[in-house]
Amino acid sequence: MFFTRKRMYAALGATLVVAGIGSYTAWRGHGDAPVNSAQAAAHSATATEVDVATVVSKTITDWQSYSGRLEAVDKVDIRPLVPGTIVAVHFKDGALVKKGDPLFTIDPRPYVAEVDRAAAQLAAAQARNGYTTTDAARAERLLSDNAIAKRDYDEKQNAAREAVAGVKSAQAALEAAKINLTYTNIVAPVSGRVSRAEMTVGNIVSTGANAPLLTTLVSVSPIYASFDVDEQTYLRYLSRDSKATVPVSLGLANEEGYSREGAVASVDNRIDTSSGTIRVRARFDNADGSLLPGLYARIKVGGGTPHPAVLVDDAAIGTDQDKKYVMVVDKDNRVQYREVTLGTQQDGLRVIAKGLEPGERIVVNGLQRVRPNDVVKANGVAMANNAPAPKSAS
Repeated sequence: MFFTRKRMYAALGATLVVAGIGSYTAWRGHGDAPVNSAQAAAHSATATEVDVATVVSKTITDWQSYSGRLEAVDKVDIRPLVPGTIVAVHFKDGALVKKGDPLFTIDPRPYVAEVDRAAAQLAAAQARNGYTTTDAARAERLLSDNAIAKRDYDEKQNAAREAVAGVKSAQAALEAAKINLTYTNIVAPVSGRVSRAEMTVGNIVSTGANAPLLTTLVSVSPIYASFDVDEQTYLRYLSRDSKATVPVSLGLANEEGYSREGAVASVDNRIDTSSGTIRVRARFDNADGSLLPGLYARIKVGGGTPHPAVLVDDAAIGTDQDKKYVMVVDKDNRVQYREVTLGTQQDGLRVIAKGLEPGERIVVNGLQRVRPNDVVKANGVAMANNAPAPKSAS
């Protein structure tokens, strides 16, 4: 009897379980929407909040970026050409000077005396030349009358020729003395900015291999920017077969962009085989004198045909071992992993050579907080500076 009741209770319980399962199944079959809505609401409440921006699409010209140094077009080491004592310094350290402005004066008195001595020697040579010329003419008349020996005639003619040579020698000595006198007044050979005076008043200077450096002078405007470009850039933009004008821009270390435009002035005559690069000089105006030789310069060289491109912020690009990727947000706010190929920078944005299409949205802030297939809460921002966009992208 006991076993019979136990079997009845077991059978009844099984029946109730089956009925419950059937009722649950039937309820689900007729009410899918309420369950999915609840799940979606719960999921939305836990969705990661990220900043999302639409990729920038515009027409660009390709640029290649390089590092270089500024160089003066003219650089002159000022050294004395005659020995003597410095009696005056005519400039202030670091001053701008014009071509021909006086820089140093070496005591001119010994050289004035040498000019006077050479002038006196010239006068004596000219007097002797006048006498010997007259004497030679007289001997020639006497020779025609057989009134003078041929030997005496030859001596007088030779003396006349020596006197002419003596005049030329004295004239050269006088000219050299005058040149040395001008060297006592050292002037700026080019316009530019002078350095400090290495030798001051009272110092005795010499010439030759041991001549001391008095100061240096560099031109101000224009100025060169020298940099090394790779072989591909040379062949593409700078080879002598190319007839197109190559734009060059310059930016300093404290600048975000490129503040000055210039032009290629010269390209070296050979490729450095050890580095695969070639030296290039670009010329830039420097009327305000703010560019100094030796400053670090960021150079970009561009060319080619303008073409459409997709650009993104570098902050939106992730690194996966040797790959670069972005997180694309689809219309359902679901994140998708997308491998991309990077190009050059343009106006602070990175060109995406392959992997993105115009109009697509990507995560620009919060990349580390999301995984592929995550549903996110997207806050629309602008690509350029991550500022809020006019319209929400969510």
